[in-house]
Amino acid sequence: MGWQDEMKAWFSSLKPVRPVEMIGLWRGAGIPSDHPFDGVLENLGWFGKRFHADMRADALLFQWRADRLVAIEPGFFPIRLAIKAAPFGRTRIARTWLFYLQKALRARGRTASLALQPSGEGATAAMSYDRQPIIDYFRRMNGQELAGMMCIEGDARRYFFKLRRIDATAATEG
Repeated sequence: MGWQDEMKAWFSSLKPVRPVEMIGLWRGAGIPSDHPFDGVLENLGWFGKRFHADMRADALLFQWRADRLVAIEPGFFPIRLAIKAAPFGRTRIARTWLFYLQKALRARGRTASLALQPSGEGATAAMSYDRQPIIDYFRRMNGQELAGMMCIEGDARRYFFKLRRIDATAATEG
């Protein structure tokens, strides 16, 4: 059994979460799983995700400055190209480019929808991206942390991450 299979089994063993439980601001971090995106988002300054009461979401929040979050439009990056460019995404040059391009890449609204979706045995909260063939499934790790599993249509590999609920006043939107 490979690392990806072990991670999928671990994720499936966690308890489901309801979409309404996810409303709020969450700080994210990748969980190494032999996926091409391992380490990429952290290098680029990924902060996490924000889920709104209308079941819409800011799928990709980045830390711009210590006191400012910026929601990036995931549709700017074709997912297949992003996977191929993943090694570049772990470089200092990529981090610098994203910093300077953040204003142009800023989302003009919420970029994903949150709903209950079938996942293994039962259903759990899942976020479907508006302009990408991606669904992030969520399960509960403990009282304040969730595990996420990003599924890209047509790709058997999964990217795993965790989210920790934080106080929304700890960061402001840009």
